[in-house]
Amino acid sequence: MSRFAYLDAPTPLAFAHRGGAAEGDENTAEAFGRAVKLGFRYVETDVHATADDVPVVFHDDSLARLTGQAGRIGALRWTDLATVRVGGAAAIPRLDEVLDAWPDIRFNIDVKADPGAAPTVDAIRRAGASGRVLLASFSDARLARLRRLAGPDVATSMGMRAVTALRLSSLARTPLRLPPSAVAAQVPPRHGRFRVVDRAFLARAHRLGLQVHVWTIDDPAEMHRLLDLGVDGIMTDRTDVLRDVYLSRGIWA
Repeated sequence: MSRFAYLDAPTPLAFAHRGGAAEGDENTAEAFGRAVKLGFRYVETDVHATADDVPVVFHDDSLARLTGQAGRIGALRWTDLATVRVGGAAAIPRLDEVLDAWPDIRFNIDVKADPGAAPTVDAIRRAGASGRVLLASFSDARLARLRRLAGPDVATSMGMRAVTALRLSSLARTPLRLPPSAVAAQVPPRHGRFRVVDRAFLARAHRLGLQVHVWTIDDPAEMHRLLDLGVDGIMTDRTDVLRDVYLSRGIWA
């Protein structure tokens, strides 16, 4: 059993990616509420910091795609973002609000830019949420900083370079050292022409004590294939589809 409370549920874990982005909104209180109502215990989300160091739940660095408004998150203050609405609803929650609203939910937090590192860790500490979050990033350097700030008791995933090293290790069976807080490789099934997740990759990860969570899977046939392969978790935008697949296999917790 992992020493991290974040992984205290039976596998395979089911993650609502951005709360379930296929519904048309993402990373909002409404999206998270829908996922929780469906029965999801794990929610994947993203964080940026505002110009005044408030960590907010939002994927892009710009408002344009989701709100139709101009402006970059890092150049705006929280008071500017608090008034942004999409369909009449608040579009951008603060991280501390989300952690406080769902105290029993595990949050997989992808810190999207370097200025968000310290504010994110501060918000997690203030919320007393260190045991129910996992810190993630594509950037190995950003993850190293997050680990220094959060300490060894906050779960983390692996950056792109570390995942590449894990993949090579699975093929060549070379040694690999992991940070003490690294608990999961969170990966796509393929990267371009190259397959990432196969039996060798899973076996190597499991020997190192790592779970393998695969993103972002919306097709039920692919969900079944990955579950048959033995992955430890699936992230999806199609929360209803993943729930139905898990139900059909008797693994919906």
